[in-house]
Amino acid sequence: MMSTATSPDAVWSAMQHLPLGWFTAAYAGRRYGVTRSVHANGRSMKLFAEELGGPDRISLNIFAPPTGEPTLKPCEMPLDKVTAFVLGAVPEIAAEA
Repeated sequence: MMSTATSPDAVWSAMQHLPLGWFTAAYAGRRYGVTRSVHANGRSMKLFAEELGGPDRISLNIFAPPTGEPTLKPCEMPLDKVTAFVLGAVPEIAAEA
């Protein structure tokens, strides 16, 4: 059984707090270019992240049914990897001009 802190509900909640569109984020001492998009009237989100200057990638879809727990679908990578990234990535705030 997955812990409450790493459940699909926790991932859904964390993703809702990430910026929409493209942004940079820090995770595990590395920087990533991240894109988050929302679909199906807010019931589906996608995230794709690429390590800037490195080989790492993160890709996932998450779907929230009208009732019940969201369904997390990593794209060809372990569930633990995408969960750790979403819960641990810190968006970088762009300096104001």
